[in-house]
Amino acid sequence: MTSFALPPVRGTLTPDRPLADLTWMRVGGPADVLFQPADINDLSGLLAALDPDVPVFPMGVGSNLIVRDGGIRGVVIRLGRGFNGIEIAGQAVTAGAAALDAHVARKAAEAGLDLTFLRTIPGTIGGAVRMNAGCYGSYSADVLESVTVVLRDGTVHVWPADRLHLAYRQSTLPEGAVIVAATFKAPAGDPDALTARMEDQIAKRDATQPTKDRTAGSTFRNPAGFSSTGRADDTHELKAWKVIDDAGMRGARVGGAVMNTMHSNFLTNSGGATAADLEMLGEEVRKKVYDSSGITLEWEIMRVGEPAP
Repeated sequence: MTSFALPPVRGTLTPDRPLADLTWMRVGGPADVLFQPADINDLSGLLAALDPDVPVFPMGVGSNLIVRDGGIRGVVIRLGRGFNGIEIAGQAVTAGAAALDAHVARKAAEAGLDLTFLRTIPGTIGGAVRMNAGCYGSYSADVLESVTVVLRDGTVHVWPADRLHLAYRQSTLPEGAVIVAATFKAPAGDPDALTARMEDQIAKRDATQPTKDRTAGSTFRNPAGFSSTGRADDTHELKAWKVIDDAGMRGARVGGAVMNTMHSNFLTNSGGATAADLEMLGEEVRKKVYDSSGITLEWEIMRVGEPAP
């Protein structure tokens, strides 16, 4: 039983819902409550009525997330069918936060609009906006026009993109706010050429990344401001996989967690790993890299919740 009151809703409220099967890593304990709202009014109503002290965590498809083994306190919000629509008008592409990035890229390309950078990002539009996701030198911030958000008090707002102060893998979205839709202004392009570009991107990704394994994408950010010699240098960017390899950590293992041998910046659940295994291995990698190069790797994967008791 939860220790806080829940208002009536039209969507689904599930107490003590295990979250492991909702993440790509397949690890993690339960949420106190999982809420799947029917629509924006349902979401707004719950947030307005919910005790302000109860924490709220919006969750997408769990593609860049480790939920710790003790689970998440409060209410986890997962948007579904009522939030995955895609509308195109001129150069404007408006997508619900639950729409898959890849689906938005394909629909835009069919309309002659270039959002191809989204094609290989394994998540939803809400996460892509919140984390300013990007690929091949393009980022959400480059094309984002506005977002519709429901704040923790239940109020609904449409904000211009600059209100989020998007930077590398981050934004200033307020705590407990839920992105429900985003509008992008996409450059025009030839549909066939855009489709061919996306097919090429997929082929390159599958050839260089362990897309069939249980990962959460890139584990660590590329270290900015270092040259390949390890010296401070604002004009170069060293790759995280390179410093991990140099530290001898490709293939390193803790329990069922392993640094993938195909691409060493992919922390992988090779079978039976706990969230603690994954996080422990990640921290061991960070220590070894620092010891060998003086570089402190920063996590790119979001880690949330509490450790097991």
